[in-house]
Amino acid sequence: MSNMTPLSDLGEFGLIKLIKDKITLQQESTIKGIGDDAAVLEPTEKQLVVSSDMLLEGVHFDLTFCPLKHLGYKAVAVNVSDIAAMNAKPTQITVNIALGAKFTVEAVEELYEGIRLACENYKVDLVGGDTTSSRTGLVISVTAIGEVAKGEAVLRSGAKENDLICVTGDLGAAYLGLQILEREKQAFLADPDMQPELEDKQYIIGRQLRPEARMDVIYDLKERGIKPTAMIDVSDGLASELFHICAQSGVGATIYKDNLPVDEQALEAAMEFKLDPITCILNGGEDYELLFTVPLSDYDKVKNHPDITIIGKITDKGEGINLANKHGQSFPLQAQGWKHF
Repeated sequence: MSNMTPLSDLGEFGLIKLIKDKITLQQESTIKGIGDDAAVLEPTEKQLVVSSDMLLEGVHFDLTFCPLKHLGYKAVAVNVSDIAAMNAKPTQITVNIALGAKFTVEAVEELYEGIRLACENYKVDLVGGDTTSSRTGLVISVTAIGEVAKGEAVLRSGAKENDLICVTGDLGAAYLGLQILEREKQAFLADPDMQPELEDKQYIIGRQLRPEARMDVIYDLKERGIKPTAMIDVSDGLASELFHICAQSGVGATIYKDNLPVDEQALEAAMEFKLDPITCILNGGEDYELLFTVPLSDYDKVKNHPDITIIGKITDKGEGINLANKHGQSFPLQAQGWKHF
């Protein structure tokens, strides 16, 4: 490992230059990026959307099994996902990192390579941030800025009775991917020579380590002339997010157990861990899919979309939030999503 460079050799200015030299600006609204006291942005006739997220080593990620490049990518993706959930287009990000003494220049380059790839993919500009030392491990904090035409932002509060409840992609996979990674870590700690068994689990592990924000669906909905009435990204689990929409919109909801989208690998992993797949789908979290509602009149526009599943409907507040089975029985839904404290 002798070819690793201590961060102290580079110093703060060297580190900023290293990061800046690898960034290409893509947004017209970025007037000045990294390298001054503050970034200068010039938005057009639009509303700005701002979201921030913090990832802490030992709480949100484990470097035993999370490659730094994936982590950099994920830190950007989860913030872009919040911008997507507002029906907005992400334009810029700032990244703050606090690093422990164990980090080398190469490790930081690896982290920023993931950040750069995500910026390229989502067409966002990295325009600033701060680096500092940490005594407790790695901390990454990202702020994302986006823009949306006036009146086009989608809040959590617009769902109306009889709206269709839709979700993108599939759910529960990220949680099950994490279970696999945790199990393999324990096996590795017990026997460092063992080879992890991950061949048939690549999809669900990828869902945990390198999620994607569903900007593709946001652009697609615009093209199809669909404006959701309410929207949220699934970071804390489907049930928890549905409770947010219902609470802020003053409505109830019924979702259908048989309509919940799940991947085959996730189902197999749930069986392996003796977990109820429905519980994983409802409460797993970290899938970063979009949960949104559309008027019933948009049914024809969403019903055959390959990436969208209609999972239920918005009801009167008095009916509560329920999970129904194919026999017509329904049960009150419990939100046991990710608790932050």
